[in-house]
Amino acid sequence: MKKLIIMLSTALMLGGIASAQKIAFEEYDLDNGMHVILHNDPSAPVVVTSVMYHVGSKDETPNRTGFAHFFEHLLFEGTENIKRGEWFKIVTSNGGINNANTSDDRTYYYEVFPSNNLELALWMESERLMQPVINKIGVDTQNGVIKEEKRSRYDNQPYGNIIGAVKENMFKNHPYRWTTIGSMEHLDAATLEEFQAFNKKFYIPNNAVLVVAGDFEKTNAKEWIQKYFGSIPKGKEIKKQTFAEEPITQTIRATYEDSNIKIPMVVATYRTPSMKTRDARVLDLISSYLSDGKSSKLYKKIVDEKKMALQIDAVGFSQEDYGMYILYGLPMATHTSADLIKEIDEEIVKIQTELISEKDFQKLKNTFDNRFVNKNGSLEGIAENLATYYLLYGDINLINTEIDLLHSITREEIRDVANKYLNPNQRLILDYVPSKAEARN
Repeated sequence: MKKLIIMLSTALMLGGIASAQKIAFEEYDLDNGMHVILHNDPSAPVVVTSVMYHVGSKDETPNRTGFAHFFEHLLFEGTENIKRGEWFKIVTSNGGINNANTSDDRTYYYEVFPSNNLELALWMESERLMQPVINKIGVDTQNGVIKEEKRSRYDNQPYGNIIGAVKENMFKNHPYRWTTIGSMEHLDAATLEEFQAFNKKFYIPNNAVLVVAGDFEKTNAKEWIQKYFGSIPKGKEIKKQTFAEEPITQTIRATYEDSNIKIPMVVATYRTPSMKTRDARVLDLISSYLSDGKSSKLYKKIVDEKKMALQIDAVGFSQEDYGMYILYGLPMATHTSADLIKEIDEEIVKIQTELISEKDFQKLKNTFDNRFVNKNGSLEGIAENLATYYLLYGDINLINTEIDLLHSITREEIRDVANKYLNPNQRLILDYVPSKAEARN
């Protein structure tokens, strides 16, 4: 079985590379509102079946956080026709692999099977959607699983709560202010009826997109999709709330204590616009220029040349409503967090006042060309990208054209967007420090 899965993974990679430059697809709607996307690639005997639901942690309420991530786990518990504990057995015994993940904006499930098991995959995903079993034993089991995940990935992990600390200071109104994993107290307090209501509201065909990508016969695929998904009733229309944040006009300063660390970290975070905007793409270029890898401006200057930090890096959060650009560094020896911020600001000011060099600009283009090809370099990646561009961006053809948008960005735009978003009065400065109790030990 292990050899079969390895072969399956290899075929998955090879099958995508052959068509990475141009992704052909067909899309249509079922009568119940479910959107369907088909991408045929016969270069390897593999098929990916996935469903993305337009529900994430931002769709929760402030006193019941963590529900979307909870359902990422809960909907593997079983259905009316798949007994509890049987889901993964069915997948592996048929030569497949599967997984799921959750963000602030959406939840995504997928299976990868040999091509002859497409009907099985479609049936399983329709079962998950149509008649999942949501009962006390399943809720209690996954509650324990998620508590262990929170302990190992967040609470007991050095620097594990950085994102949570950043989000609660960056957002005051928007549900982005809490983490995807949510509050264990909220999950403990929730009733079984609340979980069932959350499922009934959000896990409906008209709040989802189904993607089939790989080696399949289109006529059969369409017949099976209609057979297994077509009869699922349309759900009640979801009215999404909108949440606006006031602009940040003066530096937010905050401190977070972590008992798992010895070395303090400084974090500078800027709120950025929706990932759907042109400015967000310009900021992606700026982020890469400043902080992407050991050849970036900040790493070369602060780590390599001046030896002021053990590490300097950044992470960009591209999200449906707002994003974040998070820079962080670990001061070394006698240097302070303020020293690192000063060096960071000097490099940002250069971008704001001077055009980056033609050489650096071409390097950026090459980097993003490579990323674009790699994003579509596997069937698994193509399936997720098709779902994402449809559901979150509202433009599925971006899977082929987004690189053209990036190529159209000018050096002048880089300068102007840096001036628009990356100013000292528009950010959070978070001192992420060892806890006082830890410091005394």
